[in-house]
Amino acid sequence: MSIVARRKVLGGIGAGLAAGALGGASAWTQGKRKLGYAVVGLGSYATQQIMPRLAQCEFAELRALVSGMPEKLEKFGAQYGIPRTHWYDYRGYDRIRDNPDIDLVYVVLPNSMHAEYSIRASQAGKHVLCEKPMAVSAAECEAMIAAARAARRKLMIGYRCHFERYNLHAVELVRSGFAGRPTLITSEHGFYARPGQWRLDRALSGGGSLMDIGIYSLNAARYLSGEEPVEISAMESTDRDDERFRTVEDRIDWQMRFPSGAIANCVSSYSSGHNAFRVTGNRGWVELEPATSYAGHRMRTREGGRINDVTLPAPAKDQFVAQLDHLAESVLSGTALRASGEEGLRDMRLIEAIYRSARERRAITLA
Repeated sequence: MSIVARRKVLGGIGAGLAAGALGGASAWTQGKRKLGYAVVGLGSYATQQIMPRLAQCEFAELRALVSGMPEKLEKFGAQYGIPRTHWYDYRGYDRIRDNPDIDLVYVVLPNSMHAEYSIRASQAGKHVLCEKPMAVSAAECEAMIAAARAARRKLMIGYRCHFERYNLHAVELVRSGFAGRPTLITSEHGFYARPGQWRLDRALSGGGSLMDIGIYSLNAARYLSGEEPVEISAMESTDRDDERFRTVEDRIDWQMRFPSGAIANCVSSYSSGHNAFRVTGNRGWVELEPATSYAGHRMRTREGGRINDVTLPAPAKDQFVAQLDHLAESVLSGTALRASGEEGLRDMRLIEAIYRSARERRAITLA
């Protein structure tokens, strides 16, 4: 199949995956109210990326706010028309149980708070979307999954790239055999972390760049390969004279070996800029740079000695809206989640193995 024909076919597949996540809810929502989100934590990501997108959702809307800062509740309550009865501080958080307008809770807090507020939301009878990384340990992830299961509620993790058209298209190209048998994946993510951020405090973040931007490198290598690694080898590089890194790591480089023999070389950094991945096979390659940004993705492919720029049509819903609607659709129609708690747990177990490998300076064999 030619690159042009294959691009047309696979562009449809990628678009179909994005649309398929929302395909069953229309019949459920005709004549019914949208499901209501409570957003927990009103930091910049929640207020600049998540809350504006909720107004664009087909199956969900913003209904409640949770913050420890009264001035934020005042500001965003007025901006979004949220009544005071639907404002909560952290001490009164469990009162969401008594609010039938809240169906879904989006936990957008520092990593160390994910487990507590997700578990309490499940126990309050609400479905949960929790930001990544899911928690600060595999044990916490397991407790979150158990709480959701006991409450018979959904638990989803905020892997927005699972809903982004170029990432979906890259996965489909690789699966189609476009580049041949994958042999090497490179996945690099990093930025310069300014001092004074909560992410540089281990008590809040659970770690450094790996517990933040590095999860994009890790998760991308997994969904691009379609496999789980069998061996990990990692190396940390941190300048402890840099005041930013008193309690957390700066850079971690790691390599993962997959059952097929493919190798992934990954980078996570707080001192250099990276946002790219490439899958190289025995017949060509597929790359994105930027790969996991909020917008502006650029794709290139190589086949038969020709390098091609790939441009996809604009989606009906961007990655944020599609992600937010996906949880609501799953609740309404009973379809499976694309990014469940189990997905977050798998990443967390690998993060622990990466840290262990770097600490012990040896390869870790995975069961």
